[in-house]
Amino acid sequence: MRVVTISATYGTAGSQIGPAVAERLGVPFVDRAIPSAVAQELGCTLEEALAHDDRAEHGLARLFSGAVRLPTVTFGGVDMYVPGVMPLAPEEFVRRTERMLTEMARNQGGVFLGRAGAVVLADHPGALHVRLDAPLRRRVRQTATLGELSEREARRIIEDNDRARNAYVRHFYRADPGDPCRYHLVLDSTTIPVPACVEMIVLAAEALD
Repeated sequence: MRVVTISATYGTAGSQIGPAVAERLGVPFVDRAIPSAVAQELGCTLEEALAHDDRAEHGLARLFSGAVRLPTVTFGGVDMYVPGVMPLAPEEFVRRTERMLTEMARNQGGVFLGRAGAVVLADHPGALHVRLDAPLRRRVRQTATLGELSEREARRIIEDNDRARNAYVRHFYRADPGDPCRYHLVLDSTTIPVPACVEMIVLAAEALD
């Protein structure tokens, strides 16, 4: 059962490349299923769970920069309250996310997008770890073009997402998600066409058999 983790900065087509790789390898693409399953386990809504998820556009970024402090929810040693969000302990969300990633990888394989997969599954036998990244200006241009946005809007979205995703990995794992040593393959999918990226990832995954 093949396992591929993909760490993708915003604007590098991770949501296109991930499913395409999974289809080629004949394994599940695991993205939204993780927070949905965790939310079900914890008895909260998907929106509430996503506030603590590394893919949430305004999730962790708000927790770190704009939360109102109250003596109820502990986040990294700081009591916080996020308006409209259930007081769900982020550490509990992360712990259950790790467990589900590990169980899914062991029982069914899959292509896992985000959620520090390269860290959580670093010791999984035969797993391929991939990083999709590119210079900010090219990610801005690609996001603006695909989303029919101004470059200013695209830059704001990318910077929000970068901040949230980096905070997630750094806070919970004391790791740098951009460290190339964590990955077997690092691709610039703003320059290399998406089909070519998919082909290279598939070839690399099959080569690890």
